[in-house]
Amino acid sequence: MKFKKAIILSGLLLLILPTLAGCTTTLKKYDANEKLGPQVNYTITGIDAGAGIMATTQTAIQKYGLNKSNWQLQTSSTAAMTSTLDKAIENKQPIVITGWQPHWMFTKYPIKFLKDPKNAYGSSEHINTIVRKGLKSDMPEAYTILDRFHWKSTDMSSVMLDVNAGMDPSKAAKKWIKNNQTQVNQWTDGVKKVNGKKIKLTYVAWDSEIASTNVVAEVLKEHGYSVTIQSMEMQPMWASIATNAADAQVCAWLPNTSKQFYDDYKGKYDDLGPNLEGAKVGLAVPKYMTNINSIEDLKK
Repeated sequence: MKFKKAIILSGLLLLILPTLAGCTTTLKKYDANEKLGPQVNYTITGIDAGAGIMATTQTAIQKYGLNKSNWQLQTSSTAAMTSTLDKAIENKQPIVITGWQPHWMFTKYPIKFLKDPKNAYGSSEHINTIVRKGLKSDMPEAYTILDRFHWKSTDMSSVMLDVNAGMDPSKAAKKWIKNNQTQVNQWTDGVKKVNGKKIKLTYVAWDSEIASTNVVAEVLKEHGYSVTIQSMEMQPMWASIATNAADAQVCAWLPNTSKQFYDDYKGKYDDLGPNLEGAKVGLAVPKYMTNINSIEDLKK
């Protein structure tokens, strides 16, 4: 009986496999002589629904009239988007993504931002440090370190690349701190150490914010703080600071990406100013898509 079942199952497999094989499709390589829309199914590959860049991209779709050609924004996650990008570039396939810099993908992959003549994404952004009301009096040492925290895109990218390569975020942060001790000393100079005082940082689980939050957390730990870091969606992150449920976040992309929450909770937090300048958001494509250089080109 076992032998007959095996034969029957084998027969079923023989019937099923060709059918599956016939359904399999392979995406074509990018063809500059064909319209882009049909090649990517009129889809922009995005990230989490709550991310500010997603709302801005919906506005851009309207502003450039892409909705009239049935262009749509696909919600996924940062990890799913970068995985899709990786496969597309490996096979020289067309893809349009929501992009932001600093991010390791601009170092790892040959991609470029599309020009934005209608300024849908605004000018360059800066990332600010936001703390709860009362932190300066409650934790003056932490407040001073957070207020002084400032680094460059290249610093952030180096941490992100290590994390992307498989290194634990806290270890990647410690590595960067060890290699940049002079810079870290500028944040901590003259600040007294504490003994186990608790502090909570919240962040959005974007690669850039994982990098910055872990670096700040490790510096605070070195100064004697017992640090908790918690990943949240954008709105709860801002709410946690506004309600004193958390102490600080270093993830406020301004003036555009975090504008809604910056305005909604105004007066319920303290803004310590930029910790990184020259950030950018927009749509991006692989560089081999040489004739696609502007958002306007998506309509060609």
